[in-house]
Amino acid sequence: MTTKTPVQTLIWCIALPGFGQFLNQQFFKGFVLMFLELIVNMGSGLNLAIISSFHGNTELAIRQADLQWLMFYPCLYMFGMWDAYKDAGGGRSPYASIPFVMGAFSATVGVIYSPTVTIIGFLLGPVWLPMLFCLIGIGLGIVIRALLIKLYV
Repeated sequence: MTTKTPVQTLIWCIALPGFGQFLNQQFFKGFVLMFLELIVNMGSGLNLAIISSFHGNTELAIRQADLQWLMFYPCLYMFGMWDAYKDAGGGRSPYASIPFVMGAFSATVGVIYSPTVTIIGFLLGPVWLPMLFCLIGIGLGIVIRALLIKLYV
């Protein structure tokens, strides 16, 4: 049997929050995260918005998504990834949580701006804009983490 790595647990959590916790044998935490994902997914109407976004119908996706519920999604996902990564041994380095925090924050900002009439919000909608903002936030978090390590460690 192979040994799990922090990156493996992170990838499993990208598939669904809670899967990385199962890999870490933290079953209660895994079930809680999966249950919360189900509740937020159903409350936000995310699956319908994803289908509409993939078909290029951003206007319909904006109408289908409940943004008040959808704003929980980035934090839930990034917490699940951080928790599994940390518990698998990846959180030992200083400031390791910063890219996860910045990703959650940025994706939430992406959700907020997704229904706006600005060209980028209207073109990308409630699915693609938060994902884009999340990647930008993770990248910014990596840079901030590197600067903090250089300054204080």
